[in-house]
Amino acid sequence: MTADSNLNRDAIAADLGALARHRDAVTLTFTRRLAHPVETVWRAVTEPEHLAAWFPQGIVGDRRAGAQLRFVSSTGDAFDGQMLVFDPPTLMELTWGTDHIRISLEADGDGTLLTLTDTFAELGKAARDGAGWHECLDRLGNELDGVPQDAWGEHWREINAAYVERLGPEAATIGPPAGWVATT
Repeated sequence: MTADSNLNRDAIAADLGALARHRDAVTLTFTRRLAHPVETVWRAVTEPEHLAAWFPQGIVGDRRAGAQLRFVSSTGDAFDGQMLVFDPPTLMELTWGTDHIRISLEADGDGTLLTLTDTFAELGKAARDGAGWHECLDRLGNELDGVPQDAWGEHWREINAAYVERLGPEAATIGPPAGWVATT
């Protein structure tokens, strides 16, 4: 293992999401400090031209509470959701298929503290989804910082391994979606 690999593992470990179990649900919570003002981060997490850099699907629908949403992937696969809360520039909650996603932004000095929470029913997908959201948030930070993006999924296996180790085998019984192939 190279020194770069160790640094990458340390960086992954520092940003791992936290898992909480509730009666009928599982929650993954991710917190990232971004070196950009709240308004800039809000545009990046809500506007279609910015979402494409970090969110796994395009979002079709109004940005307002109660709006019906359609999530469309580059392969043409699609599923439905709903905008539950849309309170610019600090809070967005939506259903993403069967998941409940909450993104909150809070000013933190000259930057922003972003918290993304994903609540879902099946513990077995926690490692998979944790790695996915981890990659998404890395991509969001890169987009905001003007850093070139790697291909989607390029680091997913390494990130997923860290989540399996942290969350345990019961959180890794559901693997990547059918047809998904990592680039590494």
